[in-house]
Amino acid sequence: MNTPESLHVQSVSFSSLKAGSRLIVLGAVHGNEHCGTRAIRRVIMEIESGQLGLVSGSATFVPVTNPLAYARHQRMGERNLNRSLEPTDTPIEFEDRIANWLCPLLAQHDVLLDLHSFHTAGEPFAMLGPENNPGPLEPFARSAEETAWALRLGVSRFVDGWLDAYAAGVARRLAAGVPAREADVRYGVGTTEYMRAQGGIALTLECGQHDDPAAPDVAYRAIRNTLAHLGLAAEPRPAPASGAGTLRLYQVVDRAHGGDRFTRDWASFDRVHAGEVIGTRHTGMPVTADRDGYVVFPNPDARPGQEWFYLAKSSARG
Repeated sequence: MNTPESLHVQSVSFSSLKAGSRLIVLGAVHGNEHCGTRAIRRVIMEIESGQLGLVSGSATFVPVTNPLAYARHQRMGERNLNRSLEPTDTPIEFEDRIANWLCPLLAQHDVLLDLHSFHTAGEPFAMLGPENNPGPLEPFARSAEETAWALRLGVSRFVDGWLDAYAAGVARRLAAGVPAREADVRYGVGTTEYMRAQGGIALTLECGQHDDPAAPDVAYRAIRNTLAHLGLAAEPRPAPASGAGTLRLYQVVDRAHGGDRFTRDWASFDRVHAGEVIGTRHTGMPVTADRDGYVVFPNPDARPGQEWFYLAKSSARG
């Protein structure tokens, strides 16, 4: 049996002799999300065999970012690596030790592509960072670069507003007296938020449902398109997606009890109408939509106290 002490982490780096962007690509930040791992290993093989070469910059690939969760075929090892991501002098959980390795590695790069998948059915989409702002929550000044890159990943659906929605959820958790970790805005900081705080740009690509046979191809196309867009590979730069649409997360709803149940099998981007019942608490109380919008990231297996689903609305973001 794999134990935390018996596991290792691996990163594979390739560098051109010409200066350029420093890209890092992550797979299996969550251990049951394998599409990124498969796509990364395919690209590594292509570079090593000479089918693909770097003409500028560098590319680092981490096929399995959380080896404990990956070995156990589950979302997390001892906690969610993609929450509260920061180095610590007092590591306790396995993911703390991964963070102490991963965060300095991220800081050595200026572009991050983090490859994920999701629980239920739905089309692939990219999670955008915030628009340019000087605010205290997630200040950012490279929105135009990040958006131009997102449009070339190979998907046409985009979602933003992650940390704002998470901060609103934290306020509700504080009012409800939930444990301190989940009631801290910093708990919403994952790989992309950390990367932007280091001055880089970063995107999370949700490649499809965990077991969707097309998801590894979505991840692979995104890596190849990113290499071309950044000028790291001598390939035609991809055209931007046409007819792209953006939704903004505005609310996170936690699963309070193991008996909380959805009313049906929701998929990301299913439409909901104001007053529509999305789920039922174990007490029988209905959970309804407060406005017309969309369900995103529904997770029927969420642990009590964790995110159950998000609600999104249409965004005017260009």
